[in-house]
Amino acid sequence: MSSKKEVEIKFRVDDLRGLARKLRSAHFRQITRRTHEMNTLYDLPGQPLRKRGDLLRLRKYGSEWLLTHKAKGRTGRHKTRVETQTQVGDGPKMDAILRALGFSPTFRYEKFRAEWADSQGQVVMDETPIGNFGEIEGPARWIDQTAKRLGILPSQYITDTYAGLFFAWKRRTRSPAKDMTFAEIGQTRAKTLSRTER
Repeated sequence: MSSKKEVEIKFRVDDLRGLARKLRSAHFRQITRRTHEMNTLYDLPGQPLRKRGDLLRLRKYGSEWLLTHKAKGRTGRHKTRVETQTQVGDGPKMDAILRALGFSPTFRYEKFRAEWADSQGQVVMDETPIGNFGEIEGPARWIDQTAKRLGILPSQYITDTYAGLFFAWKRRTRSPAKDMTFAEIGQTRAKTLSRTER
């Protein structure tokens, strides 16, 4: 199990291939190829974790499982919070343990992620049901230097979580989707189109 201070920003990505070319030119190496990822957030009745800004997440990345706790962070130019995570051998059993302790799934979000790194930090490319995003994680000064090399302006930094981005997207689109999954958002979009075509 490891704890660390996570410092990161997100940014929107219009051209995934173009970003990959820029990363190669900046001497980043690809750590993982495009890999499916499913995340489930858990909370207790009344959602005390969410209310105090904490997060408890079970993630399946390819064939690997990770259990992560993120403490309430602070947001300025970058998002900073303490993250503790550990690998889990059996995800469904971990889910059963959490449920037995009174936790319930509250939100699921899905993406395809490719990971890149250099000696100081990491850049990931995420394809989500609400658009493509990148994340830059590492020391604060390095984040700004890397963003500049990739052509990302400070005004383009995003410090929100994927849950926050999803619920902002829901408000804009009036989508009834409850989770940020490809299947659910695809179904709600199809229903909306069929209603407008009548």
